[in-house]
Amino acid sequence: MVKLLTVDEVADRLSTTPGALRYAIHVGRAPKSGKVGGRRMFRESDVEAYIAEAFAD
Repeated sequence: MVKLLTVDEVADRLSTTPGALRYAIHVGRAPKSGKVGGRRMFRESDVEAYIAEAFAD
């Protein structure tokens, strides 16, 4: 089963504010996301891949 995270949950994992995350989404610098039921949601696996990519050599 795919675990979905909200903007607030992802912002917490990335140690940023929800507003800063929304700006990163706007400029294309955030993990992949989509709208589900009118809410912006992220797959947990995409957030983990985004974090891993930040540490890739």
